[in-house]
Amino acid sequence: MDFYKYGDYENLSSKLIKDIQSNLIDWYMKNHRKLPWRENKNPYYIWISEVMLQQTRVETVIPYFLNFINKFPDVKVLANAHEEEVLKAWEGLGYYSRAKNIHRGAKMICDEFLGVVPKTQNEIRKITGIGPYTAGAILSIAYDQAVSAVDGNVMRVFSRLFCIKEDIGENKTRKEMEKLGSILVSREKPSFFNQALMELGAMICIPKNPKCIACPLFSQCSGRELGVADDLPVKKKKITKREVDLEVALICNTDKFFIVKRSSEGLLANLWALPSIEKEKNMEDGKSILLKLKENYEMIVEKEKFLFQKEHIFTHLKWNMNVYRYKLIKNNLVDKDKNQWICIEDIEKYAFPTAFMKILKEIKKLV
Repeated sequence: MDFYKYGDYENLSSKLIKDIQSNLIDWYMKNHRKLPWRENKNPYYIWISEVMLQQTRVETVIPYFLNFINKFPDVKVLANAHEEEVLKAWEGLGYYSRAKNIHRGAKMICDEFLGVVPKTQNEIRKITGIGPYTAGAILSIAYDQAVSAVDGNVMRVFSRLFCIKEDIGENKTRKEMEKLGSILVSREKPSFFNQALMELGAMICIPKNPKCIACPLFSQCSGRELGVADDLPVKKKKITKREVDLEVALICNTDKFFIVKRSSEGLLANLWALPSIEKEKNMEDGKSILLKLKENYEMIVEKEKFLFQKEHIFTHLKWNMNVYRYKLIKNNLVDKDKNQWICIEDIEKYAFPTAFMKILKEIKKLV
């Protein structure tokens, strides 16, 4: 077997390239999953699905995709929607910056490209939130252009296939793999080729215990031949998550409770939530949130009791959310754009992040 030398992608034999292309495409045609965004070549559908699939499993994405497309069937409808509608449709998927970028991107497509998803690299990369991978996926799948689409799954496949031992977390490694992808991509069937690579990474060349026997690239895989497939790809160690004790207030006034819109910047921006604050060190439990309520909302409350604790994990952060129930005594500040008194039945009207939906589900049980 001819082994690949890192960075020497231009000297891959034409036979090896053809074998990889034909084996992958033949396997894909027989084995790929039937997914709603694969039913046609609609570039809008492909764009939405690829963004949703970033850091989210296919099984989770399918119902969200169908609901999103039902609410916003094309770019123009999405562009004209209010941001809160978009965030509500995204509720539960997490990484809300993706939804905001899609919304901004739709506006750009309507303003600058007459509502048509661009067909060239230079134009499509101008759209907010569309990076090299998403651009490659749209151009190859929707427009049959021979453009590579290299994401984490594809980098794992390449690492094993060519026994690449460079850290895939490094930008220079990604760029080398994008170049490698541009050499390998089929000129005749780029859509099937790129989707085959994605599917292979999702179904066969999985992170742990890859299913090498079932792999269509069994004979071409250097990592398998050398017995190191299980050790690839090389990744730097994950950053330890910072833990934060968060105090959360359920403030009751007859049959309603108080919600606030989070800041327009930072984590979970512009989403609705219960009032919350990071607990200050050496301060009595429940005191930090009391001070915030008074300072930010001119609100005086009476603490009734501690309700429960919930956890939520972000990429580099873990929230330990301690929920306290308070009774309203006095409230002078009312800004309906930034805070509301709502009934438990009104939850569905507002876009809440997953962290706070966990709390609201528990509250529903208590009501």
